[in-house]
Amino acid sequence: MNNRPKPNEPLVTHIFTADPSAHVFEGKIYIYPSHDLDHDGPDNDNGDQYAMEDYHILSMDDFDSPVVDHGEALHLRDIPWASKQLWAPDAAFKNNTYYLFFPARDQDGIFRIGVATSASPSGPFSPEPHYIEGSFSIDPAVFVDEDDQAYMYFGGLWGGQLEKWQTGSFVADAAGPDPGAPALGPRVARLSEDMRRFQEEPLEIAIMDEDGQPILAGDEDRRYFEGPWVHKYNGWYYLSYSTGTTHKLVYAVSRDPLGPYTFKGTILTPVIGWTTHHSIVEFGGKWYLFYHDCSLSDGVNHKRCVKFAELRYNEDGTIQTIDPYASSIEPVKQI
Repeated sequence: MNNRPKPNEPLVTHIFTADPSAHVFEGKIYIYPSHDLDHDGPDNDNGDQYAMEDYHILSMDDFDSPVVDHGEALHLRDIPWASKQLWAPDAAFKNNTYYLFFPARDQDGIFRIGVATSASPSGPFSPEPHYIEGSFSIDPAVFVDEDDQAYMYFGGLWGGQLEKWQTGSFVADAAGPDPGAPALGPRVARLSEDMRRFQEEPLEIAIMDEDGQPILAGDEDRRYFEGPWVHKYNGWYYLSYSTGTTHKLVYAVSRDPLGPYTFKGTILTPVIGWTTHHSIVEFGGKWYLFYHDCSLSDGVNHKRCVKFAELRYNEDGTIQTIDPYASSIEPVKQI
C-alpha cells in the first residue's frame, strides 16, 4: 500500500509499472498497468527490453486515499497459448463480469490478444485457453458505449508488429508505408456480447487533418504509433494515442466510434523515457489522464512508473495540453 497519490508523482514505487488503463468500477478507481521487470537484457526497437510476465492491479477509493496493490492478477505461466511479453492490458465490465484484455506473443512469436475473466475488478483473472480469433498486434483498449456495444481498439508499430499485417496476414519482413503515404491507423472491432470474440474482421481507423486529408506516415508529430484509447465527452468520441518517435500523446475526434477521426492536438508533451502510453477517465466530476514515465529509474526505458494529472477541456471541447513537469497547467493553443 502506498501513501495518498499526488499529481505527476509515481503512484507506486515498490514495483515498476507502465501503460495504465484506468477505470471506475464499484465506485473506486482501478488501474490496470503492465509490470516492468528489473533486468539487464537487450534494449531495441523490437521491444525485447519489455519482458513483462504478469499483471498487478492497483486501486484507490479516491484521490485522497492510499493506492492498493492487489497482487498478482494473472501470470504468463497460466496462459496456454502465450510464450512471452505480457504488454499493455485493459479491462472492461459487462455481463456482471470483469474482463482483462491483454497482448502476448504466441508460440510462433506473433503478438495476439487474449481475454481473462474475474468476478472482481481486482482479480485474480482466469484466461481463456485461446487468444481471440482474428486478433493481432498489441495495446487493446476496450470502450463500452452507452448502448452497451463494446469496441476493441488496438495496434502498435515496430515491436507491436502492426505494419506486418497490412495484407491481412502476417508478413515477417514487411515494412511500414513510405513517408508520403497515409499512415497506418489503429484497428477496431466490435466485440461479441460475451466479450470473447470479434463480431467482424477488424477495420483500420482513418485519422485525418482538418482539411479531410489523411495524416501521412512521415508526419511523426501527428501519426499513429501505438497506445489507442477512446473516451466520450459531450457526444464526441476522442481517440488518443502515442506518436512514438516524437514521444507525445495526441488526440483526434469523431461522431462515430469507428471514425474517421479528425486530428485536434497534443494532450501530453514528452516525458522522461521513450514510450508514452495512457488512459483517460472521469471520476468525481473531473477528468484525469493516467500515463507513465521513467523518472523512478532515471530514464531506463523498461523501468517505468505510472502517474496521473487532471485533464481539462476548453469550452469548444479541445483538450488543454499538459506539461507533466510544469508546476501548473495553463491553457495551450491546439494545433
